[in-house]
Amino acid sequence: MLVDSHCHLDCIDLSEFNDNFDQLIQRSVEAGVEHMLCVSINLQKYPHMLEKVRPYKNISVSAGVHPMADRTEDYSVDVLGTLAEDSKVVAIGETGLDYFYHSDEKDWQQQQFRDHIQVARAHNKPVIVHTRDAAEDTLTILNEEKVSECAGVIHCFTEDRDFARRAMDMGMMISFSGILTFRNADRLREVAKYVPDDYLLIETDSPYLAPVPHRGRQNQPAYVNEVARTLAQLRNTGIEHIAEITRENFYRLFQLSVEETGSASPAGVSG
Repeated sequence: MLVDSHCHLDCIDLSEFNDNFDQLIQRSVEAGVEHMLCVSINLQKYPHMLEKVRPYKNISVSAGVHPMADRTEDYSVDVLGTLAEDSKVVAIGETGLDYFYHSDEKDWQQQQFRDHIQVARAHNKPVIVHTRDAAEDTLTILNEEKVSECAGVIHCFTEDRDFARRAMDMGMMISFSGILTFRNADRLREVAKYVPDDYLLIETDSPYLAPVPHRGRQNQPAYVNEVARTLAQLRNTGIEHIAEITRENFYRLFQLSVEETGSASPAGVSG
């Protein structure tokens, strides 16, 4: 059974699911996806996201503000702290740094990143980190804000082996997405061979970054199967092993259990 450790279910166009959110979730379950983490990107959309997924025990959520959000986004440490108290919330983020598009907003990004880690530590919940063209600043802030006290995950990992090692030294897990299947991702595939079993997670980042052979289409949690299959091939193991270790890592990091989440019994993982 698989876990999609990072998706944006509220952003998926439901037209291919007959405008029915239940059908999207059912297709995921039928593909062997036991649990999904629906990740927050801003607090304006957060209430709608939470309302949509709250009835589903096999969906958890995070609370946070993406580094590419509008810098006028109205949030504070107190607001994030209040959201973190909801039992549905298992993580803080998605937060981090993105200098590719917004290098002119470094100060704001760095401060909100620090704020999120502080809230994560205060509430003993892991932090979900986005980083792009900001490797050294990301690692510096993680270290200075003592992320090892709450741990977390570098989501949609695209950095090098040294970054992975330094992040893992601070208790961060490494999550691979559909990028792993892309033709030009040879360097990333080498990192995927290196990361120890205990630090691996897989994700879709739906509706973005659909893996081969679905590239060019809207992504969905069911496609996490392709990420697991590619990872298994790279590590010379079976997809069942990848499903098992990434599932166990997910529940350990986010302090969840199958019993607590009431996860459905999917059809199983296809090899």
